[in-house]
Amino acid sequence: MKVLIFGASGSGTTTLGKELAERTDFIHLDADDYYWKKTNPPFQEKILLAERNENLNADFIKSKNVVLSGSMVSWGKEWQTAFDLAIFLHLDNDERMRRLRKREEERYGTLLATDKKIRETSRAFLEWANQYENPDFDGRSFSLHKKWMKLLKCEIIEMNSSMPLMGKVDVLFEKLKLWSGNHS
Repeated sequence: MKVLIFGASGSGTTTLGKELAERTDFIHLDADDYYWKKTNPPFQEKILLAERNENLNADFIKSKNVVLSGSMVSWGKEWQTAFDLAIFLHLDNDERMRRLRKREEERYGTLLATDKKIRETSRAFLEWANQYENPDFDGRSFSLHKKWMKLLKCEIIEMNSSMPLMGKVDVLFEKLKLWSGNHS
């Protein structure tokens, strides 16, 4: 089974994907690992679309059970039919931004205060992420995700990400049980 977990940055897609993989025979893949070159500090250089799709697809087809976390909206039409189940996580913008600011502080530590480039990159990222609810924003946004969900050729579960992690995992376990019972 191929599962996609997506939503706004900071909504918990990676956390839920990792937890699901830890408790099942699914492997977890994260779109960021294919989107960004490995740099120190991270998230500085993007990988070209063709290369990221080739790398992701190679890992995606290796296993029968995969959970992929991240937004695949701009990665190509082939991803619209690649999944058996999609989980869309949504979270109140204020809470999501609080999580993102905390994550930036944990990720970069004192560099946020001492390194001008890191500070500017973090500020630009947070400004970008804060546009998610803006219907006129042309980047990754709630309205773009809602449109993309109509193109997906799989069942979609919409979930409020303020639900505790184990509550979300329990919902997914039930869905996976039903799915495997219907596809054995």
